[in-house]
Amino acid sequence: MHLLIFHGQQFLKRIFDLTLSFLLLTVSLPFFIIIALLTKLDSRGPVLFTQKRLGKNGKEFSCLKFRTMVGNAGDVLRHALEKDQALREEWEINFKLKNDPRVTRVGSFLRKTSLDELPQIINVLRGEMSLVGPRPRPLYELEGQKGNDMFYVGLTVRPGITGLWQVSGRNDLDFKQRILLDAMYVQNWSLKLDFLLLFKTIKVVLKQTGAY
Repeated sequence: MHLLIFHGQQFLKRIFDLTLSFLLLTVSLPFFIIIALLTKLDSRGPVLFTQKRLGKNGKEFSCLKFRTMVGNAGDVLRHALEKDQALREEWEINFKLKNDPRVTRVGSFLRKTSLDELPQIINVLRGEMSLVGPRPRPLYELEGQKGNDMFYVGLTVRPGITGLWQVSGRNDLDFKQRILLDAMYVQNWSLKLDFLLLFKTIKVVLKQTGAY
């Protein structure tokens, strides 16, 4: 088992993250401007959406994304789950909805192309995330995970913009499968694996595999 815990390995991964993130931020600046304008024109609300997520060692941080939902997303979700039992069961199992009533028109496009996650490059530069790693988990996913070792293995490293589960089915995977793949990534990490996952991410995004 290869846990990504040694200082030398973490330093090497951090240098890789910083170098590539600076390059990506420079190249993607025009996209930031265009997406910000489209988001403002499509619906009311801020351009960026921030949500508290679990980072390395369970430390909370503000994960950045372009806003893809309506301003009153919480009320919309609550109302939808109250009146639709099938939708409620889907949410309770996966913490996700395939046909999410909260998502805007521009937001749907951003999600399918993963462009909503571009601002997370800033999280990488801040040292809160990595380019590749386990999924940054919302705080509510902690509920019911006591004793689930696989869940906590994924919290031993910085979460990533992309990772093993993102190239293995993305949202088509259930919650347990995503947790297992995150743990497998941590236990088998190498710089070569990071390069491979970044390359596969490009193909998955272009094909929009498991994206919604």
